[in-house]
Amino acid sequence: MKQNLVAILGTGTIAQGIAMTVARNALDVIIYDESEDDLKEALKGIEFSIDREIEKWGMTESEKRAVLSRIETTTVKADLANAAIFFESKGKSEEEKKELISNLDFISDSEALLIMTTTTISVTEVSKILRDPSRLIGLHFIHPVYKVPIVEVVKGLKTSAETVKRTKQFLSDLGREYIEVFEYPGYVTTRVILPLLNEAMHVLMEGLATAEDIDKAIRLGYDMSMGPLALADYIGLDYVLEWLESLFKELGEAKFRPCPLLRKLVREEKLGLKTGEGFFKYDKEGKRVSK
Repeated sequence: MKQNLVAILGTGTIAQGIAMTVARNALDVIIYDESEDDLKEALKGIEFSIDREIEKWGMTESEKRAVLSRIETTTVKADLANAAIFFESKGKSEEEKKELISNLDFISDSEALLIMTTTTISVTEVSKILRDPSRLIGLHFIHPVYKVPIVEVVKGLKTSAETVKRTKQFLSDLGREYIEVFEYPGYVTTRVILPLLNEAMHVLMEGLATAEDIDKAIRLGYDMSMGPLALADYIGLDYVLEWLESLFKELGEAKFRPCPLLRKLVREEKLGLKTGEGFFKYDKEGKRVSK
């Protein structure tokens, strides 16, 4: 087992952010996916994020080369076997996560950490398929992972104290703050922010103000760096819809019932920044353009 090697299953924005953050802290990363094309797109996404940091003087060209040199990709699961820490950041449902983490259970060293990224899925339920459920812990990162310093640590009923301790130390080594949360749908950050995003969508749908003015009012009125509609675009409207539906199903509270306008945009595949259009339009560089 290589103590400086971190394996990541998945190629989405959270997986990319984890890879970039880990590699910036002088650890080696190997990203796994069945699709070679998805792996190539993930590397492009990481490079794009680094280039944006360079534009804002957040990184240098030499740091970019160092980070990218520490990241490799593979379509062969066995290549992950020597990692000391495994991230599952691919499954969107409990069943998908169970299957993926079950695979990790069999290829990983018994001392390796197993981490699942989660917003609403139960660590306890997923851990039931493991030979040793004490190895599994959940982390909830906020996008963009490489910029947002807070992480929610989610302990399952059988997660061991040693697993929690090692995970917190790992996050500290990455320069991240963390809070430990009870296993409950949405945890803290998602449960608090989703009603704001959903209500902003209702205000827009009802014609009270334009998307630009809604975001301007919240940004300036409450000293937020980003308005709720721009934030929804940034997260991805498909993810926002998925999280709202999950919390509405679990909790049954009207504030989590997805706004019809959100459903409409997702049906039209206007998912926000990643597709170039959501509540706002964006160019290929990810900069907002006039509608």
